[in-house]
Formats: sequence, C-alpha cells, structure tokens
Amino acid sequence: MELTRSKARRAVNCVAIAIATLAAILVPVTPAHATYGPDQPVSITVTSNAGPSIMLAQLTGTLAFDDGNTKFRYALRLCWGSGSYPKPNFYVSVNGSTVFYPGQTGTTTAPAGCQLSLFLYDGEYTHSTTLTNVTLYVTGGWFYPGNTYNSRTKSVTYDNPYN
Repeated sequence: MELTRSKARRAVNCVAIAIATLAAILVPVTPAHATYGPDQPVSITVTSNAGPSIMLAQLTGTLAFDDGNTKFRYALRLCWGSGSYPKPNFYVSVNGSTVFYPGQTGTTTAPAGCQLSLFLYDGEYTHSTTLTNVTLYVTGGWFYPGNTYNSRTKSVTYDNPYN
C-alpha cells in the first residue's frame, strides 16, 4: 500500500512540475514599466509677418519622454490669438516621419490675447520603435491686406534625453 502511495505521489509531483514548467514558458513576462523623465517646457508663439504684428497662436505646456525610449506624454494648451482666423492648429512629428494630431481633451478660460477658450491637449503617445525626437508644428492664419489669406508655421524639436 505504501509503495502505491509513493508511486502516485511521484506521478502527481511530475505532473505538477510539468504544468508549472509549461505555464512558465507560455505566460509572457510582464515588461517593467518605464519611468518618465522631467517635464520639458513647451512654448511656441506664431506671429504674423505681414502687416501689423498679430499673435496668431501660442502653444504652451510640457512634454516628457520615458526611459524606455518608446513613449512620451504631453500636457499642452493652444491659444487662438485674438487677431487670427481660422482657429490655429498643431501637429506632432515623431522621429521626423510619423505624424499625429493630438485630440482636444478640454477647454479652459482663455487668458488675455486669446479668443474664446484655451484648448487643452493631454495624453500619451507610444511609438513602435525607438523614439529619438518630437517636433511640434503650430500654424496660425490671418487676413492681410484686405481679403488676402496668409498662414505661418513655426516648429520646435525636442530631443529624447534617453538616447
């Protein structure tokens, strides 16, 4: 009887070891969470370059890169300059090739010099390969002289400090 229990116990132990080994192979290892570095200040002001000087758009806020080299987070505010038309816009270029347009996440009271509201853009972007830099492009427009439409774009590149 004792011999039968030992054989049964060994068989159960072997099956348990086989299941544990198989589970260890099949269950992916959870990657460590990357940590964000310090916030980098963002400040881009677009002004007219024909006719009277008009502030067309201003993008302010912060962005931060993660130490895993694939993500960045942003907290940006877009001011629609009181003399510009239509509403300004901005987009992001990652590594000089991938472009995305952040979605507006809200509004808040506009400071002096801005029309209507201050437009809020908060989020995180994950890139499929190593993230080396991010360029923000801000465009504003105005009419001068008369009904002649003009637009102007300014950009600033932010390098990822982790590569």
